[in-house]
Amino acid sequence: MTRRRIVVTGLGAIAPNGVGLDLFWEALIQGKSGINPIQQFDPQDHAVKIAGEVNDFNPESMLEPRETRKLDRFSQFCLVASNEAIGHAGLDLTAIDLDRVGVMLGTGVGGIQTLEEQLHVILNRGPRRVSPHFIPKMIANIAAGQIAIRWGLRGPNQTIISACASGSDAIGLAMKLIKTGDVDVVITGGTESSITPLTIAGFSNMKALSTRNESPEAASRPFDLDRDGFVLGEGAGILILEDLEHAQSRNAKILAELVGYGSTNDAFHITKPAEGGQGAIKAMTKAILDAQVN
Repeated sequence: MTRRRIVVTGLGAIAPNGVGLDLFWEALIQGKSGINPIQQFDPQDHAVKIAGEVNDFNPESMLEPRETRKLDRFSQFCLVASNEAIGHAGLDLTAIDLDRVGVMLGTGVGGIQTLEEQLHVILNRGPRRVSPHFIPKMIANIAAGQIAIRWGLRGPNQTIISACASGSDAIGLAMKLIKTGDVDVVITGGTESSITPLTIAGFSNMKALSTRNESPEAASRPFDLDRDGFVLGEGAGILILEDLEHAQSRNAKILAELVGYGSTNDAFHITKPAEGGQGAIKAMTKAILDAQVN
């Protein structure tokens, strides 16, 4: 059996330092940080007052206002980023078999903004005032479902939840869907919008977040000797993955090739990696073997 090759043909980005691929890339090249004081709620009583917020996002550039009201922010992010990625790939969805287009998305907590809002409603106004849109806005797999519904994509539709690795795992498993011949195209990546009072408080009380409130642009420094935690961010990153022959048949521009994926679990501690890095070593070794490279 011929080994199927998987390529990236489209990208979409919603990030704190740039909404849209061009602005995001320009910000990366210029070293522009997207970390600032929190604006989405008043963080006065919180030990952590900074985050990577997407402040220039306008969902109504693509979505109708009535649609926006039925979607949690994490779903809005991924729909707009997916729309950009499809356009960037030059993918004509009227010209391909939509039974062979899948969606594989990663998210850590899904619609937690909606959960907090509706919890406030039930506690203060009673159960009859809870929105009928609560469940379909909140559940973690709804973002991938919304992508499929909008573009009529009838291939496998799955959501991966593996904490900070959710988006990467989604991309790796999307590769496998194409390798096995189940699909020719997968919309994949990750989406998150969890900058809320409850989430910030929870991570902060775990001592997981940086408290460099006076210098937010210098707060995210994961490999620095003086690091004091990570910085919570939001946004979406979407890739269009295709079987190489499928991409070539439509003269798509090839941005990259994905050749290997490996995943392991330390089974050690809820947040701390096992000493010696054996889990990471094994994951990288698996990826090398999967790629069939030396």
